[in-house]
Amino acid sequence: MSDSDSSPGSTTSPDIEKAALGHVEQVHTNERVPGHTNYYEKDGLRTYGDGEDHDHEPPMSFKRAMSLIAMALRFDNSSLILPTVWTGSQIPVYLFGGVPPYIYADLGGTDRWIWFVLANLLSLAAVCPFVGSLSDLMGRRYVAILGAAFVVLGMIICSTAHTMNIFIAGMVFAGVGAGINELTALAVTSELAPTAKRGKYVAVLILTIIPFCPSVLWGQLIASKYPSAWRWIGVLCGVYNFIGLLLTAFFYFPPPRINSQGLTRNQVLGQIDWVGGALSIPGMLLFMMGMQWGGYEYAWSSVHVLVPLILGVVLLVAFFLWEAKFAKHPMFPKRLRQDPRILGLTLVITFISGANFFSILMFWPTQAFNVYGHDPIGVGIRGLPVGFSILAGCCIVLWLLSTFRGHNRELLIVSSILMTAGCGALSIGRIDNLYQLWGLLVVAGVGIGGIVVPASIITTIICPDDLIATIAALTLAIRVIGGSIGYCVYYNVFVSKFVPAAIYYIGGAMELKLNITDPAVITEAIGITGISLLPLLQELPGIKGVPGAYELVVEAGQIAYAEAYKYVYYVSIAFGIVSIIASVFLGDIGKYMDDHVAVVMH
Repeated sequence: MSDSDSSPGSTTSPDIEKAALGHVEQVHTNERVPGHTNYYEKDGLRTYGDGEDHDHEPPMSFKRAMSLIAMALRFDNSSLILPTVWTGSQIPVYLFGGVPPYIYADLGGTDRWIWFVLANLLSLAAVCPFVGSLSDLMGRRYVAILGAAFVVLGMIICSTAHTMNIFIAGMVFAGVGAGINELTALAVTSELAPTAKRGKYVAVLILTIIPFCPSVLWGQLIASKYPSAWRWIGVLCGVYNFIGLLLTAFFYFPPPRINSQGLTRNQVLGQIDWVGGALSIPGMLLFMMGMQWGGYEYAWSSVHVLVPLILGVVLLVAFFLWEAKFAKHPMFPKRLRQDPRILGLTLVITFISGANFFSILMFWPTQAFNVYGHDPIGVGIRGLPVGFSILAGCCIVLWLLSTFRGHNRELLIVSSILMTAGCGALSIGRIDNLYQLWGLLVVAGVGIGGIVVPASIITTIICPDDLIATIAALTLAIRVIGGSIGYCVYYNVFVSKFVPAAIYYIGGAMELKLNITDPAVITEAIGITGISLLPLLQELPGIKGVPGAYELVVEAGQIAYAEAYKYVYYVSIAFGIVSIIASVFLGDIGKYMDDHVAVVMH
């Protein structure tokens, strides 16, 4: 501890124990951590009093370096659309998410395939808050190993599935592991880095995803080889995560968690918010499942939608009441609110960016082949601008956050403007102007990347050292909830526009140019176009054996899709404006950007 941290009495006394006692006596009440006397949080934020030097960055030892490498290989942060941020646990949803027609052509389930993406993301968000607080209390190592094991198990199930339901179940396990690994990688990297350098550390971590930035292209090239070739994607992801698991098991040995030192096992278990976990996990799952079912598979007024929605809301309300009034050791302690304004607005921006992120994550890959053709290489190339630009946005803003030691408001304002302008401008897309969209995809990607991960890092900077995983988990959950609600809005808007457009363009082309007037045939053609299994069109009466008929109907479908997609991007503008407004009122985190290291690893 530096002399400046000690009281005058302690600096003049030759007795070391007396000096230490003098130092402890000057700890303010708001710096003490309830139930812990072995350390304190200076100014309610920074860990001291545990006998470690937290004021200087430790040298990059082999153990410390391998811990960071292990985290890089095990994590992929769902923040960069189909090829995103770190690696490992999230690449399944990005690789599989680029090839859904190949998967449901082999497994069936054309009416529910979207759930393999949604199930992954929703399970990820549901477990994060509980696991985040668990990780902060019990340590990262075994939680991280458990997360990797879940992803490996999920990939085994997916690769061997013979029905869509089993495949979806595998993605649920992968999503649980992805959530655990995402918050673990963020927390570990943040706590090993000096506070002022967290942006740079995480930026370097993010760069490890570069080989997977063309994940749509890789997925297309793998899946297009033969009907069941998509299964090799699961093998690739499973092996990759297994390597990450081994690296974590052999090289990641963090020091014991300071907030569980001196406690018996029963005391540690007693500090876990079991009731909060039992309320939050099913509450979030039921609420988000109801949101996704509504308007997609079932009417909003149906029991299938209303029951999970109502139960989810009731459980979440009960969770908030429990946390606020009754929990002795709440999942989200009041100590998180060291700077309520910055925290609250950053979480709002995270929620909104999640909604806009989903407009790209869930819609651009399908637009890339529904509007511009199904050639595997072409589809893969059209996914490149998004992946690389989101990667660039993340790294640039994170690096600048550390370089400027703050100025988060200006950085998030610029990122929000780019996100809003880029996503909104994608509405100009037609079947004949793909060349105009390349630059817009880059603008949108840079804006999204400049918010999603940096916002999480900002929250770790303004929260107590011993709650880093808790706040990382909260931002992740809020981002996915925002994305879930955003996707629900986007999809219902999309369907409401696509159906009449498909009837007009596809039905019109078939009736007026091919003289096909049978409503059943026209309806089937629209249905085939809707599930993107276009080769089946060639078997329809009036199209089979007629030169140019197939191409005519395909082009009509592309026009219908283009007309519908633009409304998704119109709606994204509204979300973006809210993000811009919230960014304007952010406070600056410059005063928190010091050289303090949360966890010292020798």
